[in-house]
Amino acid sequence: MCDSPRAMAQELSSNWKKLQAKIKAESTTASPSPVPKPALKRKVDDKQITQYRSKRQKLQNPVKQQQEKPSAKPTNHKPNGKPTPKQPMGVTQSSIIAKGTPTTITPSLALWAEDNDVSPEDLAEAYNLGVKNNASLTAAERPRVNEGLASGIKVGKYVALDCEMVGIGPEGRESSLARVSIVDFHGRQVYDSFVRPRERVTDWRTLITGITPRIITTAREFDEVQAAVADLLKNRIVIGHDVRHDLAALQLSHPLGQIRDTARFAGYRQYGHGPKPALRVLAREVLGVEIQTGHHSSIEDARVAMLLFRRKKSDFDVQHASRYGLPTEKTTASETASVNNGRGGTDSAGNKGQAAKSKKGKKKKKH
Repeated sequence: MCDSPRAMAQELSSNWKKLQAKIKAESTTASPSPVPKPALKRKVDDKQITQYRSKRQKLQNPVKQQQEKPSAKPTNHKPNGKPTPKQPMGVTQSSIIAKGTPTTITPSLALWAEDNDVSPEDLAEAYNLGVKNNASLTAAERPRVNEGLASGIKVGKYVALDCEMVGIGPEGRESSLARVSIVDFHGRQVYDSFVRPRERVTDWRTLITGITPRIITTAREFDEVQAAVADLLKNRIVIGHDVRHDLAALQLSHPLGQIRDTARFAGYRQYGHGPKPALRVLAREVLGVEIQTGHHSSIEDARVAMLLFRRKKSDFDVQHASRYGLPTEKTTASETASVNNGRGGTDSAGNKGQAAKSKKGKKKKKH
């Protein structure tokens, strides 16, 4: 026990230093480079997976909701919140066809009218088509001069007739048929033909009619034209301006109950300086169009006469009923013959009468 406390302390300190050095050396040689703790990495992976799954679920939810909607849901919703029937594919085109326009007749209405024996003329009158804006005149096709009978047109109840004349006899004072034109209720050309005069022409009236000897070389014979016109007028209502002169030139008669004359209509007398207004005056004052500024066209004049009739059709019917009574299926022989004022000829039903022997005193048609 000779060692002092100080010596013991130094020895312990020396031993402790050796032990620390040994422990440090062992730890350096035994432990590799530091490796991330698995627990920490696992926690990070779980967090990323959780975020990924959350995002994926959000992206998939709209698709899933869309797929889960019933496919046969009957209604959609407009912005105002009112449900409307679900429309099938192609509905835009179908709605346009079904809707139509204020100036046309829908296909369904046309089919209904055909099934119920309603004429196109009555439909047009009911809907006032082509009357207020002169559509049947301004939109009409160009005249097909000397075509004869037009093909592909179903002629209705109403036709308009107009003729052009040339002068015969001394100084060309008498008239002979040189052209005849017929249009239907809608202003479509039904018939147009030049006519070869039976008599020697002394005044071609070219400045008015535009007809020349060269044009007449392509004309049809009178009998052929007369037969075609008689067939077209048969059982139809004839519209014209001072139409008795046209019928006289054709040597045809027609029942008074089936004639509507714009020159004798009471509603148009205010436009004339005499008992009968001129057609060009009625066209300007009533329709607002100018006609006969150059050569007269029987196609154009017939269209104007038809449009004048359509403009006041109901008034024409009232005036006609007051004069001749309600229309009947049969007309008397005296009613038919009175159109020609005893001239005879052939009526539109094809019945032969006594041909006119003289044309003296025949007045020129007033245009």
